[in-house]
Amino acid sequence: MSYFLPENDPVLTAARGLALAHTGMIEVNTSPLYLRASAPHPDRRVGLVSGGGSGHEPLHTGLLGRGGLDAVCPGEIFASPHNRQIYEASVAAAKSDGVLHIVKNYTGDVINFQIAAERLRHDGIPVATVLVDDDLSTDSTDSATGRRGTAATVVVEKLLGAAADQGATLEELADLGRRIVSRSRSIAVAARAHTSPTTVSPAFTLSPDTLDYGVGIHGERGTCTIARPAVGDLVRRMTDDLLEALPEGPGEVLALVNGLGATTELELHSLSVLWNDELTSRSVRPVHVVAGTYTSALDMAGFSLTLTRLEEGWSDLWTAPTLTPLVLPRPALTPEHSAPAPQLPTDAPARTPRTDGSRTLLDRYALTVTQVRDNLTHLDQLVGDGDFGDNLAGGVRRAVKLADESTPDGMTALADAFLNDVGGTSGPLFGLLFQHLATASPSDDQPPSLAALADATEAGLAAIHRVGGARPGDCTLVDALAPAAEALAASAQDPAAEAPLTEAAQAAIRGALATASLRPRRGRASYVGDRALGVPDPGALAVALLFMALADIHEPATAPRLPAPGYITLH
Repeated sequence: MSYFLPENDPVLTAARGLALAHTGMIEVNTSPLYLRASAPHPDRRVGLVSGGGSGHEPLHTGLLGRGGLDAVCPGEIFASPHNRQIYEASVAAAKSDGVLHIVKNYTGDVINFQIAAERLRHDGIPVATVLVDDDLSTDSTDSATGRRGTAATVVVEKLLGAAADQGATLEELADLGRRIVSRSRSIAVAARAHTSPTTVSPAFTLSPDTLDYGVGIHGERGTCTIARPAVGDLVRRMTDDLLEALPEGPGEVLALVNGLGATTELELHSLSVLWNDELTSRSVRPVHVVAGTYTSALDMAGFSLTLTRLEEGWSDLWTAPTLTPLVLPRPALTPEHSAPAPQLPTDAPARTPRTDGSRTLLDRYALTVTQVRDNLTHLDQLVGDGDFGDNLAGGVRRAVKLADESTPDGMTALADAFLNDVGGTSGPLFGLLFQHLATASPSDDQPPSLAALADATEAGLAAIHRVGGARPGDCTLVDALAPAAEALAASAQDPAAEAPLTEAAQAAIRGALATASLRPRRGRASYVGDRALGVPDPGALAVALLFMALADIHEPATAPRLPAPGYITLH
């Protein structure tokens, strides 16, 4: 697989190739990248938008078109799309009742789709989300993240696409999607890992007589490695696990046999017969048995089984006609004579910059972040992927450039830079915080209104919680932001408060340092478990540094300062 990827922009190149293969069906927007159906059904009241990391094809893009999705946002390989892609695709796809996001339950996908949703609501565009979480191998009460979203996404997108063509409202589609998700479960196995595009080697190794049971679609190892059983015994075990996890209900099901990339049609169709026999022997009636590669993991040698317990009318939605690149095993819609959809602009219109406010806070924060970037990077290497320091510093540099070019106030420049240009999980979350803090409009010679700053901080905290679900104690930036918000709110109610910004900064520092004693429950650090103990959360420290900079500008006599340039304590 990865021997033949173009060196530059493989995802964009593949998007253009898909449009080339389906002339008149798909339009490609390049900046930011998203694909849009050229001729959606005229009865649609809601635009359907999905997306995720590339490498899972034909997932998402294969169901782009009539009877499927209105827009798809492809991220880099195994990486979530940026919130700007999702936001602008949603604006382009939105219809009279708004837009529905179909999101696989992975942290980056959830965060970026939620931030895009926040931006759409800010613009007055109705939006709802269906979160797909079907992978029973990750069903654990010990994790705040929940089950992963995998091959049931195909079922959700197909059924919702048919319902949208029938004129369903946003509320009706959201309710239908959540019911489909709640009645769907999947489990996957692999005999060989996918080929890493970077190393051109398997992501992990298995001996010929073993299988990984419960693998993920990004090459995540399974929950256990098992001796390779006879295929019939393997299907029986997977069926046992699926039926035990599937909610009770009528005996009619949709059964999806999905290849993970390197599993042949011969194998998949053979598996479908074994599975059909296994289900019928248990008085479960497979109304539809579908076999093929629908949600791949690049070229992983493996397969997944997905069961959806059907409700009345869902079978008709599954067999409803489509005009999409992926032809499901049902009759496809004959193209109709219809007016072409309007051409999409290749670039978003430029925003009118704000010109009020000051640069002082931005410049002070930029200086501080530059001093501690390497330390933040080191902390992130201990608990994550090591990119936090560079991402934070790069976002701040981008904000300074924006402020130099278009003279908005510093906080608005930070909001624009982090929402539109900083990737990963934490970058857009900081963008939401900056977006709300910008409403407090601090200036050079006067501190921000304490009440306005308290309200803005609380609003930013609420937005971050809506998007990511983090609460104090989860070992995230919220552990610094929440105490700062509480301190500001208390000072706003106390006319005698002498140094409210200093109090907020000190509260944020205490909260950030206290994360060293917490076992992470959110984000990438949650994957390392107890290994994160003793390491303060880099995002929480970055929040504390922001409030330190604010206090240093307006309350220099009392404001806390860094002990030395470039130093952040681990104690």
